[in-house]
Amino acid sequence: MFSKVLIANRGEIAVRVIRACRELGVATVAVYSELDRNALHVRLADEAYALGGKTAAESYLNTEAILDAIEKSGADAVHPGYGFFSENADFARSITDRGVAFIGPRPEAIEVMGDKISAREAAEKVGVSGVPGSTKLLTTADEIVAFGTENGWPIAIKAAYGGGGRGMKVVNNADEAADQLASAKREATAYFGRDECYMERYLTKPRHVEVQIMADSHGNCVYLGTRDCSAQRRHQKLIEEAPAAGIPDDIIAAMGDAAVAVAKGCDYVNAGTVEFLYENGGFFYLEMNTRLQVEHPATEMITGIDLVEMQLRVAAGEALPFTQDEVQVRGHSIEIRVNAEDPAGGAFLPCPGPINTLKTPDGFATRFDTGYDSGDEISQFYDNLIGKLIVWGHDRPTAIARALRALGELTIEGVATTIPADIAILEHPDFAALKHSTKWVEDTLDLSGVGSTGAEAPADDEPRVKRDLDVEVNGKRFSVSMWVPESSAASASAGPARTRRAAGAASGGSNSGEVTAPMQGTIVKVNVAVGDKVEAGDAIVVLEAMKMENNVGAERSGTVTEIRVGEGDSVGSGDVVAIIN
Repeated sequence: MFSKVLIANRGEIAVRVIRACRELGVATVAVYSELDRNALHVRLADEAYALGGKTAAESYLNTEAILDAIEKSGADAVHPGYGFFSENADFARSITDRGVAFIGPRPEAIEVMGDKISAREAAEKVGVSGVPGSTKLLTTADEIVAFGTENGWPIAIKAAYGGGGRGMKVVNNADEAADQLASAKREATAYFGRDECYMERYLTKPRHVEVQIMADSHGNCVYLGTRDCSAQRRHQKLIEEAPAAGIPDDIIAAMGDAAVAVAKGCDYVNAGTVEFLYENGGFFYLEMNTRLQVEHPATEMITGIDLVEMQLRVAAGEALPFTQDEVQVRGHSIEIRVNAEDPAGGAFLPCPGPINTLKTPDGFATRFDTGYDSGDEISQFYDNLIGKLIVWGHDRPTAIARALRALGELTIEGVATTIPADIAILEHPDFAALKHSTKWVEDTLDLSGVGSTGAEAPADDEPRVKRDLDVEVNGKRFSVSMWVPESSAASASAGPARTRRAAGAASGGSNSGEVTAPMQGTIVKVNVAVGDKVEAGDAIVVLEAMKMENNVGAERSGTVTEIRVGEGDSVGSGDVVAIIN
């Protein structure tokens, strides 16, 4: 087993890996950006090193800074988590070339499966068919138009080196092709550092079913049941279940066998997920994620297998301690992603800001994974996942009831969250009857009466006189405690400034003509010029926040008389970006 593991990530997944390492007696090293200086993963790790910068590109995607932290810490293994560099073959190779273990697949497997185009080709070689699409990288919108004209609409544009719905855009007709391709490329670059994209047919009402696999370096590969991830918005998952219910056993077995075949076909080692779309009794290969999934706890609950522990053991050269016949699936598990988003009206607007209160639920078969505590900040520069609520029940109805009970105990104040939408999904008869699909939340679920919760910050508490501070010496973090006068306690805090804010709307000004930013973020595109005529609802600017692009629309029709922002400008919630008369 390793002596010291560096976690090249942040948030709840970094915390998850730290805890698994601690249980195995392995020391841990955290890395952090300027904004994460006092984050939970930093506080829990045995050592922590500064990467510098605020944005992901300046910090968690800064290869040289991470390699420097590996060198300084003496770590003999690196866990990439998910997102960031987790599916980057060059990063994995830069780790292994230094004689440091990469806790994930071999770089060669990442190159095959991390590139979604070659992944389709590799699956086809072992007899696993995917959704009809093109295996060529997109260069122009004309290619999308030609494919859609020949094969039908809609078309899905996908990031070739990404996953998790990031960089995925749906093109409904030829007129949308250019804008959606540009948007997909921007999102892919922001989240994965590469903008290559490809396309495929977009199925309108499929279920999203994935198979968890684990493979060792001794030739053993097993699948650990299935998960259903069909409750989605913006092609990103809200609620995941294990196993996928209501699918015939022979199809489940065929999916499992196909997943193992895909993994063995690229000589895969460590944890991975093979994803399928299931519709009308058939299934299509979608992609393989060469990393640990966000929803891995749901599989852990039904199998009793600690997937992070297995990752560590396999990366250390151990053989899997179980065979396929020994894998047993018991009961039903549900994982609910709690994001800092305002679901009012189905908009799901990102909502960065301070978490003033975080009280997590407890009880039988109830778990909450998070990277935050009360007082921590949800930054506009990173993913907006606050935490994951995971429950288990002896059957699906029990798991649903337990999830609703636990959500009722979960208290988050300071930012709007997706909790109201999660409750609406779990209580809906379509969800109970397994009639939902990947488009069900957006096309069918009525969220018009759903309001945001937790957006208003409560009054400030009395300042504490004890402060835990972090000090950096040659880039390494040390924690100290000190007592300060009450009058200066607030200024002694090492964390980012806390500000009160409320959730914004998609367009602003109460029909005043002012178009306002609904949240903190960066302007990535201005769609209009002074003098342009616009209609109510037209997208005036595109605002990127928390790695997602959001159209900021006009509240009324009229003429654009003023534009106050340009591409690359940072804006705050409520800032006026344009005026329409």
